[in-house]
Amino acid sequence: MNGQSGIDYPAIVDAVPAIVFSADADIDAPWHFVSDWVEPILGFTVAEWLGTAGIWRRQLHPDDRDAVIEAETAEVVNVRQLLAQAQRAGTTAPLGDGSGTSHLDYRMLHKDGHVVWIRDSSVLVPGPDGALRWHGVMMDISDQKETERQLERQSAQQAAVARLGELALGGQPISELLGEACLMATEALGIAAAAASQLSDDGQHLEVRAACGWPEDERPEHHAIAPGGLVARTLQSGRPVLVQNWQQEDSLAPSAVLAAVGISSSIAARIEGPKRPWGVLGVFSRTADAFGQRDVNFVAAMASILSDAIKRQDSESAMQHRALHDPLTGLPNRVLFADRLEQALERLRRNQRSLAALLFIDVDHFKQVNDSLGHAAGDELLVGVATRLREAVRPMDTVARFGGDEFGLLLEEISSERVAIATAERIAAGFARPFVLEAGSQFVTASIGIALADGQQHAQALLADADASMYRAKQRGRARYDLFDDDLRMRALARGRTENELRRAIEYRELRLVYQPVVDLKDETVASVEALLRWDHPQRGVVLPSEFIPVAEESGMIERIGEWVLQEALRDLAQWEQLVPDRSPLRVGINISVQQLLNPRFPDTVSEAIESAGIDPQLIALELDESVLRDEADLIRGKLRVLKRCGVILAVDDYGTGDSSLRQLAALPIDTLKIDRSFVSALGTLDAAGPIAHAVIATGSALGLKVIGTGAETREQVEELRALGCAAAQGYYYSRPISPGKIGELLSSGGSLRRTPS
Repeated sequence: MNGQSGIDYPAIVDAVPAIVFSADADIDAPWHFVSDWVEPILGFTVAEWLGTAGIWRRQLHPDDRDAVIEAETAEVVNVRQLLAQAQRAGTTAPLGDGSGTSHLDYRMLHKDGHVVWIRDSSVLVPGPDGALRWHGVMMDISDQKETERQLERQSAQQAAVARLGELALGGQPISELLGEACLMATEALGIAAAAASQLSDDGQHLEVRAACGWPEDERPEHHAIAPGGLVARTLQSGRPVLVQNWQQEDSLAPSAVLAAVGISSSIAARIEGPKRPWGVLGVFSRTADAFGQRDVNFVAAMASILSDAIKRQDSESAMQHRALHDPLTGLPNRVLFADRLEQALERLRRNQRSLAALLFIDVDHFKQVNDSLGHAAGDELLVGVATRLREAVRPMDTVARFGGDEFGLLLEEISSERVAIATAERIAAGFARPFVLEAGSQFVTASIGIALADGQQHAQALLADADASMYRAKQRGRARYDLFDDDLRMRALARGRTENELRRAIEYRELRLVYQPVVDLKDETVASVEALLRWDHPQRGVVLPSEFIPVAEESGMIERIGEWVLQEALRDLAQWEQLVPDRSPLRVGINISVQQLLNPRFPDTVSEAIESAGIDPQLIALELDESVLRDEADLIRGKLRVLKRCGVILAVDDYGTGDSSLRQLAALPIDTLKIDRSFVSALGTLDAAGPIAHAVIATGSALGLKVIGTGAETREQVEELRALGCAAAQGYYYSRPISPGKIGELLSSGGSLRRTPS
């Protein structure tokens, strides 16, 4: 049998840990050859296998039999057709292109009845007598399939635990949550049934509250707890109890309920209640040894989630507490705080010998923590803030969380404003210590607004007063407190009017853009323009950005307005390109706020606007205030790099007015510096700001940045900027801000704004 090659083929076949076989295409015919591995893998001797016609068909798993036979029969038909076609054409059948090969995974039954997964790789070719025969290898892949099954099962269990946790945190009613738990358990474990049962008040019976997989007529609604049984052991021990095979179990009393429906293995886990065990979660299989330790852990995790949910939703008082308290910190929420404030004001009206104070507290740069460390760290920080605030006040005072990073304090029966100020100072001292988070220690500060009450105020008005003073504290530099006064009340009212009117301005298209040219100092032609926002107020006339942009930033409207400015500026830029296609492309500068920059969607917004307008991104200069470098340097570094990948130019506006360092500037992907007008106006004078302009221009040049002088109003200033190596200038000397149409006319006439002698 070795043939002329000298190769010992039988030895090779015997060495391969798989069933090598040869069999007729007729699946009911006896096989021609099968290797000795048929016995280790399927339990049959070679003689038994070869001597039994149709044995392969018989040993196929009933659930796989039809599909496997159908696949192999189809391949036989296909090959016969190819052979017939080749015979008619007088050629050789093209069986080498994949036809006549079969690669199937299926289950077979071992001689003793257990399931064996087989990977069958075979080829169908004509034998010496012309009859088709299968030649192939059947490998035992049971271990691989079991590993895959366990991984899938583990993944399903993890998903079920996460989903049940989400539903529980979402406040889903307990009755629905129990039903979901049973359904998820049966699906994740691939088992027959599950049930969640509640312990009776006397502790002697279980009432089935939810079940899945039980026949309706066989589901036990109530049943007594058998001493020494599965439920009794689970309730007593507090640990999950696993029974692998009830027929072989001798340490637990048998369960008539489970025996009646043919349950062979089960897991039971205790569901805790507020003061005692609530009940039991059980999962059941009609197959023995159906569960492993991971399954026990899974059922315990599901029971734990149910326990937590039951404790949270156990009583009416608990539900009322949730309605009036912040779920994260446990503090009173805005609703409960407002109620206590009303009561405090009512007491003040009856007894005017003391005062009350309302402190409105906002965590500075909280969004930075959320964006850089994640929401989990943000939540952890808020819990720490709540603790520090409690430490700073008396037991009789109320600490509340209004939402987000906003908190409130109500101080009752105080003698003067000094008590409120002292409390604010204690809060500041408490914030001076770092907050220890899982992600690392974090320093944060707080801006605090203080409003005093003598009983004559309304609760909502007092809240608005404290809110307004908190905003003034932020405007003054954060990390401080501010006491409300009459001047601030008038400003708050004006701010409220401006906010309402600004919302209307967006809807009624009262906003427009004007553009101020930026002139190249080499030839005094327009090199770029800066987009400037104007508000055509129907009563007040033209409103400048300095009056309404702070309101837009505080109210959250700035992102919507900023997106409109971006789209409108790119639309104008596209029209100018069409108007003068032969001219060098114009660049447009667009101011962006820190709120826009910190929005994760902002780079996508910029890219989408550029693509929609069909503009080269190099023609877009996004300008940010230098204060951003000071306040947000670490956070914005990554944001700016993402923006830079969009292809845009990045510029720093009003440079020189802040205290950003050269190191900060060099670490950021900045292309352009715009010197603040206050330094440009000092050029050629004895003002000490003049030398600063010299230094800024030299700094920018040393860093390889383009430097633009803003606010240039005289020929002397322009000539000094040119002499210092400044690339461009912007200011009234060349042009005031003008409309998009005027920019088009300027470009059509050549774009020259020459004002100095040639």
